[in-house]
Amino acid sequence: MSNELSYPKTSANKVNRFNNRAHYDTTTIHNIINTTSVLHVSFLTPSNPKDPTSPQLPTILPMIGQMGSFTYPSSDESEALDCYLHGYVSSRLMNLSRNSTATQKGIPVCIAATKVDGLVLSLTPNSHSYNYRSAILHGTATLVEDVEEKIYAMRLITESVLRGRWLGTRVPPNEAELSSTSVLRVAVSSASAKIRAGGPSDDRKDIEREEVTGRVWTGVVPVWEMMGCPVPAGDGVGGEAPGYIVEYVEGRNKREKGHAEEAVGKAYGS
Repeated sequence: MSNELSYPKTSANKVNRFNNRAHYDTTTIHNIINTTSVLHVSFLTPSNPKDPTSPQLPTILPMIGQMGSFTYPSSDESEALDCYLHGYVSSRLMNLSRNSTATQKGIPVCIAATKVDGLVLSLTPNSHSYNYRSAILHGTATLVEDVEEKIYAMRLITESVLRGRWLGTRVPPNEAELSSTSVLRVAVSSASAKIRAGGPSDDRKDIEREEVTGRVWTGVVPVWEMMGCPVPAGDGVGGEAPGYIVEYVEGRNKREKGHAEEAVGKAYGS
């Protein structure tokens, strides 16, 4: 029996449509979050910022985030982790978190991550799809007040942008930089992932029509995020990029391309 951790199924995270694509294990979910460049964070905010009792409106912000554990920094993606997000100190989300009362103990958020691995081109428009990996987290966001934890989260997020970059910069952040940046720790209460891979899945009635199959091309166009060659700026050391940058770019491009091409050969259904 596997000892791998999984998030329990709840009304919030249970996948209903195409539930054969659902994943609840921590490794799959955390990896999708950690390899997605931009996370979309949803929360409720008063329609009138000056009146906290005004009707609330849904708001979504693109943010950079990463899964981690300050208490157990050596934890890997298979273990219980928090999601760290950072942003400007006076941003709307940070202000809401700062103003939340002690009884609220933070604000509820939903975090979404999606990676597209291919365009699935079928016989009919209605059967077109993507090969994709997506994950949703539900949890409670609170401001990180401890300086050591804040620096831990800033390093974690910087390393998610480009591995090795933290020590490749002027560190640690100075007092002004720490003051202008806020970090949120999201304690995850539920989560799930959904993955689609494979080729087209057309109805038999269309597959058996030669006048359709004889003129319509079907298949998958693999899609992956690709990084280009590093271009030096005028404010730092010129010339060729350091080896850790080149190595990261080449490694990430190889992994992303591999995911996309591997997804073509799998079959999760349409």
